[in-house]
Amino acid sequence: MITLPEIETAIKQLPENDIRQLAVWLQHYLDAIWDREIEADFQSGKLNNLIAKAEADIAANRVRDLDEVLRND
Repeated sequence: MITLPEIETAIKQLPENDIRQLAVWLQHYLDAIWDREIEADFQSGKLNNLIAKAEADIAANRVRDLDEVLRND
């Protein structure tokens, strides 16, 4: 098995463009892992309380538009 230090050494020997392509690939890979984790949490019911709270807040009109939140109004 290849070790992390060996991978780091190999990456340092790559041309910059290849490193940038690797970074994009790695981000997509991490995004896919995150998506699988969220899906598993959803399927297991782990998010049910958060979903119920969000739905209750929406029903009670206790929400703001994201643009408003980001502007910090």
